[in-house]
Amino acid sequence: MAQNFNIKEMARIALFAALISMLALVIIPLPFSPVPVSGQSLGVMLAGLFLKPKAAVMSILIYIFMGVIGLPVFSGGTSGPGILLGPTGGYIWGFVIGVYLISLLIGKNTYDTIFWQIAALITGGIIIIYVLGLIQYMIVTGTNFYQALTAAVIPFLPGDIFKVIIALIIKRKFAQINPANFNI
Repeated sequence: MAQNFNIKEMARIALFAALISMLALVIIPLPFSPVPVSGQSLGVMLAGLFLKPKAAVMSILIYIFMGVIGLPVFSGGTSGPGILLGPTGGYIWGFVIGVYLISLLIGKNTYDTIFWQIAALITGGIIIIYVLGLIQYMIVTGTNFYQALTAAVIPFLPGDIFKVIIALIIKRKFAQINPANFNI
C-alpha cells in the first residue's frame, strides 16, 4: 500500500535526509579501519526520534538515493552505488531498519521515560546498524568475527553512546521549545 505524505511531512522527510547528508561530512578517519567515525548515525537517531516510522524510513531511502545517484552524501562526501557494496555499506543498509525501529519504539511508548528512549536509540541506532555493518564488513573484507568486531564496532561504541546522549538532549530541548508541535 502506498503511503501518501502531506506537504509538512514531505518537508520534514527532506529535512532529515539533508541533516543526515550534512552529518556524514563530519568524519574522523581511523588508521586501523576503513570505517571512519561519522555523524550519520546521529542523524538517523534524530530522524527516528522526530518522524513517524514510514516517514523516518523515507528520509533514509531518499538519503541513500541521493548517494547512489552521485551526490556526495555518504561518509566523508563519498557517493555511488559502490559504497553500498563496500565495507561500510552494511551500516547504511542498517540505517533503514534502525530508524524504523527507533521510530516504532518511540511511537509505541506510552510511558515516555528516558530509559525507554535510550533503549530505543541503542537498539535501532547502534545494535541494528552494527549488526548489518559487521556482517557486510566481514563479507567484503574477508575478516573473521573478532577482527571485524575490533575494526568495525568496538572503536565506535563510545562515540555512538555519546550520540545517544546528544540526540536525547536535542529531543528534550525541542520539546521544551515547541511542546504543542513536538509529535512530528
